[in-house]
Amino acid sequence: MNPSFRTLGVAPNAWAVNQDIADITRPSKSPLPVIVSTETKTLHLDLAKTAILVIDMQNDFCHPDGWLAHIGVDVNPARQPIPPLNNLLPELRAIGVPVIWVNWGNRPDLLNISAASRHVYNPTGDGVGLGDPLPNNGAKVLMAGSWAAAVVDELPQLPEDICVDKYRMSGFWDTPLDSILRNLGITTLFFGGVNADQCVMTTLCDANFLGYDCILVKDCTATTSPEYCWLATLYNIKQCFGFVTDSQAILKALKPKS
Repeated sequence: MNPSFRTLGVAPNAWAVNQDIADITRPSKSPLPVIVSTETKTLHLDLAKTAILVIDMQNDFCHPDGWLAHIGVDVNPARQPIPPLNNLLPELRAIGVPVIWVNWGNRPDLLNISAASRHVYNPTGDGVGLGDPLPNNGAKVLMAGSWAAAVVDELPQLPEDICVDKYRMSGFWDTPLDSILRNLGITTLFFGGVNADQCVMTTLCDANFLGYDCILVKDCTATTSPEYCWLATLYNIKQCFGFVTDSQAILKALKPKS
């Protein structure tokens, strides 16, 4: 680029400008084509246009002192994605695939949360719900900045990662996620996190409706719901909304060809 030009925006959606010229050609990223096996088809995809969304791997959902455990849910299934995510995420980061953490992180005043949404987490009105302190440690349930809403310690977040707070099950509803992805030139999304049949599924559905290519990474995803919910999720994704693979298939695709 001519040194007299300055960059405005985020690559690849950036302009080069000076006093007289605005270069809006937006140079393309260098392609990173790979072939990934899924349960229904072999995918040819471009990792330069791909990101991974890691959804709700938070203390409230995955830690034995979090909100789900407080209400009597066995959170061990929600912890199963931790090892495969720790194997996969460094390899994706190393080739420039954005890691995007999409987490419940409510406003302290809950002004954008409806009564119906609050009812899901406190159906009687006298329990511990959104924004209420957990009895064992005082952390406020799914409140941005609280221990309860933090990603579990076993999954390190790096400075180059992207964090998006959400306020509903879907990570696209009333958040900047779509704008971020479009600025980054992302067209394909890997999905991991919990719960597969709730926040992961609704985020994946909205991504599909917005035109993104959706790939669930099965071993990086889990649910504390009954097994039939998991099976229905896998069926519906393969039937209607995208593809299902696992981290080993992705890691195999990343290996240099000998």
